Amino acid sequence: MLSFFSDQIDKHKAVSEEEKTINDLEQSEGSHFPGDDYRPSDRKNWMAGLDVEKLTLNKIVWPGTHDSATNDIGIPLVSRPLAECQTLSIYDQLVLGTRVLDIRVQEDRHICHGILTSYNVDDVINDVIRFLSETHSEIVILEMRTEYGHKDPPEFETYLTDKLGQFLIQQDDNLFNKAVSEILPKRVICIWKPRESAKPNRGGLLWNSDYLKDNWIDTDLPWKKFQSNLKHLSEQQPISSRKYFYRVENTVTPQADNPVVWVKPVTDRIRKYARLFISQCVAKGCGDKLQILSTDLIEEDFVDACVGFTHARIEGKV
Repeated sequence: MLSFFSDQIDKHKAVSEEEKTINDLEQSEGSHFPGDDYRPSDRKNWMAGLDVEKLTLNKIVWPGTHDSATNDIGIPLVSRPLAECQTLSIYDQLVLGTRVLDIRVQEDRHICHGILTSYNVDDVINDVIRFLSETHSEIVILEMRTEYGHKDPPEFETYLTDKLGQFLIQQDDNLFNKAVSEILPKRVICIWKPRESAKPNRGGLLWNSDYLKDNWIDTDLPWKKFQSNLKHLSEQQPISSRKYFYRVENTVTPQADNPVVWVKPVTDRIRKYARLFISQCVAKGCGDKLQILSTDLIEEDFVDACVGFTHARIEGKV
């Protein structure tokens, strides 16, 4: 028993030390980067607010959400705090400025996060279509994947193409250097990641897992995750030559053996340092490698930071 309490005290100290390290870095070096003062006048249409003739796909810093469809997951005040990574609906996230969605499904086409379930994936698709119908120049990356430990939904590739066909951007390695204006009116890059089924073929309407990569690590320690994100990003090709999307998740994950297991207090350890991360990317010489930046519990300032850095890129300030 004494050993258990000693371990919990040590874990609390480790978290506190890491929070102090990352906070000290921000205090000493600041969170400034090219475009950090830019604010889109309309987050719902922020791509349209930029020059879509100059805005190529590989210049965009895409604001993304982690476990995007968990806003109604589990039982309120019981299991929901353990898995709710977003509080906004998919539609509201898109209106706020989110442009990369991380959707996890199980065999019956319901949203899930581990063993907890939520609404049918139809609700996600309907929210995406509603947003697309209200905008004209916004492109969305929609990642659909079978959750770990679950089976693929039957005929899901057909389902996605039937539902989203008119909006789908065909897979093309040459797309990354194209301007948004050249890609419109197509609006959705849909990446389907099954666990057992065959992955989508290259050149089709759906993109496969080769085109969205990351280096996720399972930790609740903010400085460890921050450093890991920088390290793995620095090892990627520059966006000018990359033929895939690379995602950095500015999140940390609750651990079962830690006294704090609710998502919000854990992820808040790193969530507020998105601007610091972008500034460190620039300072460390990998500002030309940042592409997708994802977060839990997305807010306006996170979107503004991504859009601001994007604006600086197309203005030649990076």
